[in-house]
Amino acid sequence: MSTLSTQHINYGGWPSPISAQSVVQGAKGLSNLAVDNGYVYWVESRPEENGRSTIMRQKEDQPDSPPEEVLPVPWNARTRVHEYGGRSMLVNDGVVWFTHFTDQRIYRMTIGETPVAITPEDNIRFGACELDATRQRLICIREDHRVLGEPQNTLVAIPTYGMSEGEILFEGSSFVSAASVSPDGKHIAFIAWDHPNMPWDNTHLWSASFDENGKLNNLFEHNPGDSESAIDPQWDHDGNLYVLSDRNNWWSLYKVSGEGFTPLNLQPEQSEIGGPAWQIGKHYYRILNDGSIVAQVVQGATGQLYLLTPTDNTMHSLTPESAAIEDFVLFDFGIYVIQDPKTRPAELVALRWVNSSSLSSTLFRTASNASLAPAWIPEVREVSFPVADNESAYGLFYPPTNPNVSAPEGSLPPLIVMVHGGPTSKASPTYSVSKYFWTSRGFGILDLNYRGSTGYGRDFRQSLYGQWGVSDVEDAVAGAQWLAEQGLADSDKLIIRGGSAGGYTTLAALAFSDVFKAGASYYGISDIEALAGDTHKFESRYLDQVIGPYPERKDLYIDRSPIHHLDGFNAPLLLLQGLEDKVVPPNQSEMIFNALKDKGIPTAYIPFEGEGHGFRKSENIVTALNAELYFYQQVLSLPAAELLPAIEIIGMRH
Repeated sequence: MSTLSTQHINYGGWPSPISAQSVVQGAKGLSNLAVDNGYVYWVESRPEENGRSTIMRQKEDQPDSPPEEVLPVPWNARTRVHEYGGRSMLVNDGVVWFTHFTDQRIYRMTIGETPVAITPEDNIRFGACELDATRQRLICIREDHRVLGEPQNTLVAIPTYGMSEGEILFEGSSFVSAASVSPDGKHIAFIAWDHPNMPWDNTHLWSASFDENGKLNNLFEHNPGDSESAIDPQWDHDGNLYVLSDRNNWWSLYKVSGEGFTPLNLQPEQSEIGGPAWQIGKHYYRILNDGSIVAQVVQGATGQLYLLTPTDNTMHSLTPESAAIEDFVLFDFGIYVIQDPKTRPAELVALRWVNSSSLSSTLFRTASNASLAPAWIPEVREVSFPVADNESAYGLFYPPTNPNVSAPEGSLPPLIVMVHGGPTSKASPTYSVSKYFWTSRGFGILDLNYRGSTGYGRDFRQSLYGQWGVSDVEDAVAGAQWLAEQGLADSDKLIIRGGSAGGYTTLAALAFSDVFKAGASYYGISDIEALAGDTHKFESRYLDQVIGPYPERKDLYIDRSPIHHLDGFNAPLLLLQGLEDKVVPPNQSEMIFNALKDKGIPTAYIPFEGEGHGFRKSENIVTALNAELYFYQQVLSLPAAELLPAIEIIGMRH
């Protein structure tokens, strides 16, 4: 009897132990670090609990002890500010404040006691709170949905005890960021921006002192022009203000005095400290008491934590195995960091100083209870390839990888082009069981960083402006064809899939090119014009940038909406949609499904009750992944190594 190691099976049908269940089994999302009274705290999301976000803690001197869950069911620490949320927890002296997802109120909790609301039950959301210890209050972003029209974003002060909807400290801008309070409690800094800008476009840095009543005094705008994305202001212990800006093309650290920005010039060339603020309250650097800086540095697809030392202009990687950094926080003897390594699941580790540039590492928590053997993990290759206008786009190529099976000689694998959302997000070479689900079955993957992605500078990011639905589609097509030309993919089995903005690129690629033979859209946009009038405030003018002002350029909205180009669709399409999605409403998927169904294109539509923008429940993630594999097997006539739940594919001819 032959063994698996001698089997030759066609690509796409390799037997794999990596099931859809294993993608979410034991999986946890780790974020939102805090340190208090000898404990490290974090927020942990759990797919098996319908995506609930709980609060965990562990004693700093007991890394081998089981962590303690301090937020019991049904509490859910998750804010909906900007719909994408962000930092939802604050800890000080044994007291935890958090935003509860169900009602968006802030609750105060002493460990072991029932949480108590400190904001009223009303149509208001709070998030990214900072402690103003001098005045015993929280300074938070408040998003007020009680007003007519768009909700109002303000910076408010909320007493740490009692009941208050918050005293407004700053208002008048479309959006405001999380505040930074100076260590002595005398000053505050924050970022504000106005429609149609996003926080990675043109933002304004403000600072102020506090008067005797705690109101803002001597409010000053440091960069009144419109030429940079300034983000993440912070104060050092001497009262100096710092900020990140992309005014030199790469987000870099500046020391601020009045309207003067002095660059520190510490990071590697063609790298950036910073990223697109889809979520509120993220910090990209921290300033130590000796003036050195711990910073999250991104170079292309990869992000690491660095120690930057201004006194001798040196830099030292603190997390050489990481591919991305989720969060980090300083403590007395080092740094807690949530890192995403390339060859194992995300993990919370304590880095303790051994000397001025060396640290020891202690594991506190891992995002998964099980990790794959190295033989199942593809050797990821970062690639670049030519696109239109003598430009280049980028991506990460994952070859089919299965130690027990090989394909017949001379055959080529199907290729899945994965398109990230945003469109300002980016693909990183992190450990990803959801990708290995595909590579272990004999699929290749191009995780695409198309023009518009973050990590390659402001110019690359803004090269998509006015060209969404054009440049991203060109890059997806060019990447797939380039890999086929390299002999790494079967040109007759090219697939495209993506979520949100990536779902739009998926639909546009199927409407405007004939390169892809199948596609899967997760909550993608089919009618840009409909989205312009039917989405949430944060992104309600984003299309002005990436498409053009509406209604002045209504022609572009129609020209680039897949729903208006049904004649271009010839490849089978799978649509997956959360019915509670406020970012891309369900009618976007329903419209394209009904239209393609009427046209006779093989199409499947799977709606998910209780899911919003991005699936959080384990059973739905499993259902979606199995449905996608089944769909590709059916429409591309791939071999089936396992029995999968069948889905209805309208228009499929057997």
